[in-house]
Amino acid sequence: MPLKTKGSLEYKNTELLTTIKANFTGKLQLARIRLICLFITSLCKVKSVNFSKASTGFDNCAETSSNYRRIQRFISSVDLQIQWISRLIFALIPAQKSYVLVMDRTNWKFGKQDINILMLGISYKNMCFPILFKMLDKRGNSNTKETKELINTFIDWFGKDCIDCLLADREFVGEDWIGYLNDNRIEYYVRIRNNFKVHLPGKQKEITVSHLFNNLKPGQTRQYHKIVSIHNQLCYISGTKVITDGKVDFCIIISFNKPEKALDTYKIRWQIETLFKAFKSSEFNIEDTHLQKIDRLEKLIMLVMTAFVWCYKIGDYIDTIKPITIKKHGNRLISVFKLGLDYLSRLLLSKNQYKPLNINCFSFLSCT
Repeated sequence: MPLKTKGSLEYKNTELLTTIKANFTGKLQLARIRLICLFITSLCKVKSVNFSKASTGFDNCAETSSNYRRIQRFISSVDLQIQWISRLIFALIPAQKSYVLVMDRTNWKFGKQDINILMLGISYKNMCFPILFKMLDKRGNSNTKETKELINTFIDWFGKDCIDCLLADREFVGEDWIGYLNDNRIEYYVRIRNNFKVHLPGKQKEITVSHLFNNLKPGQTRQYHKIVSIHNQLCYISGTKVITDGKVDFCIIISFNKPEKALDTYKIRWQIETLFKAFKSSEFNIEDTHLQKIDRLEKLIMLVMTAFVWCYKIGDYIDTIKPITIKKHGNRLISVFKLGLDYLSRLLLSKNQYKPLNINCFSFLSCT
């Protein structure tokens, strides 16, 4: 017998619909805006993007099979544009003069299909808000054309002046890419591999970059305050020696300027790894999807992005009125995102309008 969901939470759907409608009126039909509300609330309850699971969490009186077909139709035919979602998320981030951008890539495999996502995020507190992404129809690293496209889109929509700097790991170190950042005077802190060759103009010689940091003790840092050349591009360089699994390693960062800030600023990059963890097996289980067509995956990711920001903003607010416990080693007992997700999930699953902290969760997706 088909499972039916009860409409006891209809008041909650109405509140969320009012908020979401303000962002999509004139762009999508009301029925499709309502589907977005139903899907992201269900995602926060069942914690999976799998359509079969998500369709059981809809707060309506329709049969589960009907909800399943509605999700399929939305994903296959609705024109949901990334610009709408990006502008919504950007508006939800507290206004700042400039923002730290973080670029990285994540992938997984479904059967023989490689799912490969190039993501650009905005650092905020201890998290990275997803702002733009590009599905790569291949396996492996992105190329300069793809990374430039992401940054150029961000600049077109939000302006270059709001970029404080860009952080990226060892995948993003090509000559054309660093040249693009230099030419556009976009400040960056990018990690490079230990065996890269660096040309020292003052000494007119080329050496392996790790040799500049060999005589450091573990934990010590050094900033090379003279301009060097890597891949024929001028930059500054900073580094530290670390011990990883009993082996000597280096963290070496190239930058447009301000090498004294490089190592501390680069540490922020881990926030995008936390974002990917929330998207994947940690909470939303995006790997549960059976979608393989890029355009359909894009729409699913946009919905997950919206749900993620909603949960994080709720958790961030709760943390200000009831701070998360800090454990002895300095880590939080629970992440801000998970705090928000767990609170929202309990609220959505309740049948008695559970509001122990007396906060309106549905207002956190409002840009007003």
